[in-house]
Amino acid sequence: MSPGDRLPSSRELIQRHRVGPGTVSQAIALLAAEGAVITRPGIGTFVAPRARTGGQVADTVWQTVALTDRAVDTGSVTDALGPPPAGTIMLDGGYMHGSLQPTRALSAALARAARRPGAWDRAPLNGLAPLRAVFARMAGAGVTPEDVLITAGGQSALSMAVRAIAGPGNPILVESPTYPGAIAAARAAGLRPVPVPVDDDGLRPDLLAEAFAMTGARLLYCQPTYHNPTGTVLAPERRRQVVDVARAAGAFVIEDDFARHLGHGGPVPRPLVADDRDGTVVHLTSFTKPAAPSLRIGALVARGPVMERMRAIRLVDDFFVTRPLQEAALELAGSPSWDRHLRALATALRERCANLAAAVARDLPDWTVTRLPSGGLHLWLRLPSGTDDTVVAGAARRHGVAVSAGRRYFATEPPAAHLRLGFAATNDLAELAEGVRRLRQAL
Repeated sequence: MSPGDRLPSSRELIQRHRVGPGTVSQAIALLAAEGAVITRPGIGTFVAPRARTGGQVADTVWQTVALTDRAVDTGSVTDALGPPPAGTIMLDGGYMHGSLQPTRALSAALARAARRPGAWDRAPLNGLAPLRAVFARMAGAGVTPEDVLITAGGQSALSMAVRAIAGPGNPILVESPTYPGAIAAARAAGLRPVPVPVDDDGLRPDLLAEAFAMTGARLLYCQPTYHNPTGTVLAPERRRQVVDVARAAGAFVIEDDFARHLGHGGPVPRPLVADDRDGTVVHLTSFTKPAAPSLRIGALVARGPVMERMRAIRLVDDFFVTRPLQEAALELAGSPSWDRHLRALATALRERCANLAAAVARDLPDWTVTRLPSGGLHLWLRLPSGTDDTVVAGAARRHGVAVSAGRRYFATEPPAAHLRLGFAATNDLAELAEGVRRLRQAL
């Protein structure tokens, strides 16, 4: 048909192709979405004009000058090897496989949320009050809903907090190793990440105090519970020390509590913010990790002027977080299925973690599992001296398994070669074992 031609009526198409009216309706809707046809209610459906081809290529070279040198470095959060091909076993990534996600509960929550009165109205700047109350209870008894700002997931919360507290050129102290998304967010805001080493008990308060004194930093980013990538939990005696050291330096602590719902069955330490009375701690968390990648609902918890500044950034950035997704998160958190999911998830993660560690010990005896974590989604492995972790990651990809090279977790030069292996992104235990077997072949 030519541009402008009218398509046969729905009745004609139904009779000609012997299909139902729903099929015809879906087909026309798909063609309209692709721009192939134009629908005119009450008149008919017409073939859309063809897109012109063979024209001149746009000259965008001038943008190089206009954009100056403020490039955003995404190297730490993107895969240098590119998207993995189909059939690759994912021992990389920070999200759970669909088999571990509460898909039915999420679908039911979203359906109920869509029927709530005002579900499609504008949401409050701070977020829905009942949802803020849920996050306040998660953070601790001393936190009120007024201390909570709903965000579009944890990464958005992190970016917002970093920009609110520090300015371009300022240092930001980070654990070494640390979450690559924090390094990327800091550098995108013009900050200079300064590493502070961790040991088996987490961040070292003595070296933290030295780093504050040497750099004059006014911001620390840390993950006290189920640290990514090492799985470390900050020791009880250090939790207060870290906050005290920051308070003495006149600095803020961004506490990334992304893994609060990813414990493997044991007790989970109280967040730092629960015992903070001076507004030193800015706490962030989200529902994304324990639920599904597209449930982009998180929260920032803070007190004082820093919260006012983060609210101002939220207003300028995007006004508010989409209300239907907030309503869905509220429905999910209030349903009995959510608690059942978290209990089942803890059991599944504990089993997967133990199985992956056993497979590594059996098939890759020269690799050292630094610890068996009590929460989180990953194992942190130290490789033999002289090994290049990026070469290992590349060889693994060629053998059909994706792993994460350790150097991307360090803000400066890594002290040794490491790999991070995830145990939550595969379909089952058999796929985990096959992933380790492919790793052995790659070597």
